Amino acid sequence: MQKREKRIILCLAHMSGNEMKYIQEAFDQNWVVPLGPNVNKFEEELKRFVVSPCTLTAENDLQEETYPKSIKPHENDPEKLWLDSITDAKLLDKQVVALSSGTAAVHLALIAVGVKAGDEVVCQSFTFCASSNPVVYLGAKPVFVDSERETWNMDPELLEKAINDRMAKTGRKPKAIIVVYLYGMPAKIAEIKAVADKYGIPLVEDAAEGLGSRYHGRVCGTFGDYGILSFNGNKMITTSGGGALVCPDEEARNKVMFFATQAREGYPYYQHEKIGYNYRLSNICAGIGRGQLTVLDEHIAHHRRLAKFYAEAFKGFDGITFHAGSDSELNPAVGAAAESKTLSNYWLNTITLDPQLKIKGEENAYRTTVKGAVGGAAGVIHYVDSAHTDCEPNANVEALRMWLDSLNIESRPLWKPMHKQPVYKDSPAYVNGTAESIFKVGLCLPSGPLVTLDDAQFIVDAIKDAVC
Repeated sequence: MQKREKRIILCLAHMSGNEMKYIQEAFDQNWVVPLGPNVNKFEEELKRFVVSPCTLTAENDLQEETYPKSIKPHENDPEKLWLDSITDAKLLDKQVVALSSGTAAVHLALIAVGVKAGDEVVCQSFTFCASSNPVVYLGAKPVFVDSERETWNMDPELLEKAINDRMAKTGRKPKAIIVVYLYGMPAKIAEIKAVADKYGIPLVEDAAEGLGSRYHGRVCGTFGDYGILSFNGNKMITTSGGGALVCPDEEARNKVMFFATQAREGYPYYQHEKIGYNYRLSNICAGIGRGQLTVLDEHIAHHRRLAKFYAEAFKGFDGITFHAGSDSELNPAVGAAAESKTLSNYWLNTITLDPQLKIKGEENAYRTTVKGAVGGAAGVIHYVDSAHTDCEPNANVEALRMWLDSLNIESRPLWKPMHKQPVYKDSPAYVNGTAESIFKVGLCLPSGPLVTLDDAQFIVDAIKDAVC
């Protein structure tokens, strides 16, 4: 197969054409600051989205009552939110605060539930470090919990075991639980919430990768006490950089806003009695977000089309398995159960490779170190002398990544579990081997809105060509 001129990127949001309208308004009104009309409107529109209803059908993943109709004013009342079918009062109370990043949202959620130095916070191990790093910002300690195999997210049974063991060893309950929607796949949130409620521990949902994913028709990030959203450049929609925190009510929203704006007291001069942060979203970035929201449903639908394409392409192909997880439509075994109605946004589509599968060039895997961040991520990395650690993807996975990269196809290993990260070597971990075993065999495939079905076919063909 010949190398393409085009670089097929893993996941990158693209502009809708509406962004410049809101950006220009910000410049015209001189609102080039981390507050303003776009920020206010973006928060309103995000609220309408996160409380919008949805039902699944085989014919249409995103029915008309869902976004974007849900963020538009009622046709007979410009001031009325499109919430006619919402009956859950607690859901209607939800408020959204737009922030500079999803990581900032995690940090503020932990502050809001009262996490302080010396506390313990239960975190999902199989995820990106942004879920657990804010715990350390506060001087608290993460306690990592492994995953279950269906969704790859936090195992509810292991969660309860971890809570009981921490209480036995420390005499205190963990201060919070952070569950993640890995690669957009809904977690077993009903079971996890039941455990959190049983022990009276606040639940934070990290839905940074799961914007638009749903569980029983309800948007992920709205089941717990707080929900995390991300609008980084590689997410379902982008504000360049940015995030948001879904809060339970107006009082909680005001508390979060106070800390997000440097914790200024109500004096006619600057008085500070608590440590605050500069975490508000820029009015310019919020303008980008407003334009992006108009194509969110299209992005989700496209990601799901790619997922279906990949799932069908690898069906019956020995040694490669597409991860459909708990998605009711792509995983028939799960969809047969009426109580298992979940819809993943498939932010990143993933496959696993049988350890016995032979890939061309496997003998060259890990012979060189990375000079720029794997997957094209921006930033500075430390050079290392050896590419090997005590926990790494199998040689055939790395060989396939290298093979695809030689064809201008970007792919990426799965997240390395946090309990295997050197920085967290002293943190308690409750493991069952799931996250580590999946990390060794998994690979993320290009999944963004710029990846066409022709591109997906090229990727599938390249993978099959790589098999010896």
